[in-house]
Amino acid sequence: MADAFKLFFNYVGIFFILYMIGYASFLFLTVAVGSSTLYQLKRRNTLKNELLQDYYVPVTIVVPAYNEEVTIASTINSLLSLKYRLYEIVIVDDGSTDHTAQILRDTFHLYQISRPIHRMIPCQPERAVFETQEFKVPITLICKANGGKADALNMGINASKFPYFVCMDADSVLQYDSLEKIVRPVLEDGTVVAVGGAVRPCNGTEIQNGHVISYHMPKQIIPCMQVLEYDRSFLAARILFDRFNGSIIISGAFGLFKKSVVIDAGGYDPTTMGEDMELVVKLHVFCREHAIPYRIRYATDAICWTQAPETLKDLCKQRRRWHIGLYESMSRHRRILANPKYGLVGFISYIYFLIYELFSPYIEIFGVFTVALAFAVDLINVPFMALFFLIYVVYSTILSLTAFFARIHTIDLKLSVSDIFKAIALCALELSCLRFILAWVRATSLIGYRKKKQSWGSIQRKKINFE
Repeated sequence: MADAFKLFFNYVGIFFILYMIGYASFLFLTVAVGSSTLYQLKRRNTLKNELLQDYYVPVTIVVPAYNEEVTIASTINSLLSLKYRLYEIVIVDDGSTDHTAQILRDTFHLYQISRPIHRMIPCQPERAVFETQEFKVPITLICKANGGKADALNMGINASKFPYFVCMDADSVLQYDSLEKIVRPVLEDGTVVAVGGAVRPCNGTEIQNGHVISYHMPKQIIPCMQVLEYDRSFLAARILFDRFNGSIIISGAFGLFKKSVVIDAGGYDPTTMGEDMELVVKLHVFCREHAIPYRIRYATDAICWTQAPETLKDLCKQRRRWHIGLYESMSRHRRILANPKYGLVGFISYIYFLIYELFSPYIEIFGVFTVALAFAVDLINVPFMALFFLIYVVYSTILSLTAFFARIHTIDLKLSVSDIFKAIALCALELSCLRFILAWVRATSLIGYRKKKQSWGSIQRKKINFE
């Protein structure tokens, strides 16, 4: 029996060494490429060597909302402050049970109109349509029966007047130049069908007319750790995947899409919890199946500020939903895996998300269980394991902080000394503690998930610090 245990642990040890080497190598590569890209972008902007033009791509900004009375007015005010000329705002109230619609009508002087909505994509019917022309750009509010976020987005697409649309969350605000920067890849390349923006937590940040006036790390521990996590994610993998047209996710908080291609592909899928990733994967499949030249880009300097969950309970709800959406998209489009027809998307992007995103919580929990079992049967070198874990935390912390400070420096934000020390301390805590808590949440997320597939999810919101 002892020999069998030793053989088992030997194989498990080899697997985890290879797994960690793969993850560490990928993390190093993505942070290196991401940091280099950001510094090149900053240098180009400093030298004024950027695309300057007077032509504006007409864009519809679609804002789906469900019970967003706390943040919706600030979000729309931020959109009216954008440095852009040709756009419209379409808000879709998806059957809210609070005062979301009334606040919008009162704040922006919306009046009811008779306007039929041409349904190019199926969605729940509208109950009422409101509009105003008093502001910089037209604002439209559509009140409809509840059908979920994807259904609300489809309604916004149906109601949009322009050939490109931006989807964003009702608890987010755009930086003043974000729209200008997210359309830039479209101007540079006519085959671009989608562009993802960079998402940053706004907790602790004061924004005025789309400009960051004051930036601090959040006071609460949970959102502070998410700031570090967001920068590691958005700086690293997404910039690398952008190099070979391998992006398979664009955050629902901020993304630009070509309307005609999205309509032809069937729009957002209301039967999935991860409508943002599902749409991007669907666009890859649709364009390759129909031999349509296309690019899906990532605009690292187009910034959207969003509220990060401030409690562990809300964070767990969010990550549970994200993991379910990941599972649904990857299982529906499993034919992409190592399929030459899909190029590097099938050989790199899909495999990475399969191993280091979808399966990672199960692998990590299995690793913890194996260590506990080895300790119980006295087949573990405790000093070596402690050293191995310490090396992992230090290595990951260094790369995470590199990504974080590179982002801070290249978008000209300033940190206080206390914020710097807070980032260093909480980065290690996030990697050594929060990561494993969320691994358990993600690993158990698929239990009974079908019962709430179309639910928006309830996360506590606070008023955004925007003027």
